[in-house]
Amino acid sequence: MTRLFAGTPFDIPPTCDLCGQKESECKCTPQQKAEAEAQQQREADRLPPEKQTARVRLDRRKGGRTVTLVEGLTSRANDLPDLLGTLQSACGAGGTVKKADDLIELQGDHVERVRQKLGEIGYRLKK
Repeated sequence: MTRLFAGTPFDIPPTCDLCGQKESECKCTPQQKAEAEAQQQREADRLPPEKQTARVRLDRRKGGRTVTLVEGLTSRANDLPDLLGTLQSACGAGGTVKKADDLIELQGDHVERVRQKLGEIGYRLKK
């Protein structure tokens, strides 16, 4: 007996977090369990928008093109691709996420719209 109440009416056998069945009857693979643990860790690392500060600025590229940059939000604390989709739909523009730099780029001059949308979501903004 390895559990505290094993063999008594108070015994609650351990269950799998993924499928909810008893561990002795669980059919989840180790890979599925590892993926579930990784997902839980990513969710635990997320910070609410109120605790993060974003910097929005305009960058000029060669050929006269302008790009709106959102900096200061880490990929570990945010779902940057999801945030990019939200900003793209708000601005009606294309864009990309630079994971190495934790940077969101939107095509065109959309500084005011991005600031407004990030403020609505709850991010703090720095000028």
